[in-house]
Amino acid sequence: MIKEWLKNATVRRFLILLLFCLVLFSMGSMLHMILLLFLVTYVMNRLQQFITGKLNRLFPINYKVVVILLYLIVIAAIVLGISRYSPRIVNQVIQLTNEIMTFFDTAEGDNLAAKVASFLQSYDIKNYANDALKYIFALSKWLEFILLVIILSLFFLLQKQEIVKFTSKFKTSKIGWFYNEVAYLGDKFVSSFGKVIEAQLLIAVFNTALTILGLWILGFPYLFALTILVFLLSLVPVAGVIISLVPLCLIGYQMGGIQLSIIVIVMIVIIHALETYFLNPKLMAHKTKLPMFYTFIVLILSQHFLGIWGLIIGIPIFVFLLDILDVNKMEKTEEPVRVETKL
Repeated sequence: MIKEWLKNATVRRFLILLLFCLVLFSMGSMLHMILLLFLVTYVMNRLQQFITGKLNRLFPINYKVVVILLYLIVIAAIVLGISRYSPRIVNQVIQLTNEIMTFFDTAEGDNLAAKVASFLQSYDIKNYANDALKYIFALSKWLEFILLVIILSLFFLLQKQEIVKFTSKFKTSKIGWFYNEVAYLGDKFVSSFGKVIEAQLLIAVFNTALTILGLWILGFPYLFALTILVFLLSLVPVAGVIISLVPLCLIGYQMGGIQLSIIVIVMIVIIHALETYFLNPKLMAHKTKLPMFYTFIVLILSQHFLGIWGLIIGIPIFVFLLDILDVNKMEKTEEPVRVETKL
């Protein structure tokens, strides 16, 4: 019975996938490094491919030169950010957190503010603000962590051809069947998970740029801290936009009352509409359209099992599973049938 099940390719792949999940979860804190390493390596590899392709039209260039230049730019940006801007960012994050705390403490004299404060307190907003401060004070540990990820990512991209050549030797080994299944899952993982993450990053940059431009026009303070906040929350599909409204509306209310808060909400809605109707169709054309109910259920479950990382990678993982089950393929094959019946 078991041998018959193992002959089924789908059963084999899900068992191997389950094995990998168990191995990853057993790594504990190293899971953060593996996820960040994949994200950094994937994004840098895509940038390298794009830049190398453009430059090769003008003059031939080795991809390794482009990789080294890209990583030098990233390292220079990190060093410049730490030396020049990190003190301002840390101070602004602390001030922004204190501003939110002050709102809770001084909301008693205002009926509307008191109702908003009591509603937000039911979601432990104060605890989230305190957690944000803990992450800021642990910045030095994160820098060591990021530096290690950058070094490993650089070595991988510089030797990716040698790595692929060496790994392909397992195809003719005694565990060739295992290699074939892992290679299949790897291709699916990169083509679905990687591309969705890439799209989320581009959408986050788009949302952050427009949002910070709007806040600058409105005269908002703490723009450095708000840039980081909006970018990180923009990586969370759907829910991130809603969560980002909380601090923005609180600051707007303290600056200009309910009118400025409404202006901020309208601005975010317009930006989100531009993303939904113009950017999303281009970047997510390969992605199965998830109903909002599914999106929130996946986010809730992934946050429960993976923490903060789950909010970012929950949807890409779900899309990856759909891709393995050929849900995307089924959707594509159904579309021509509907068109023919209309004609």
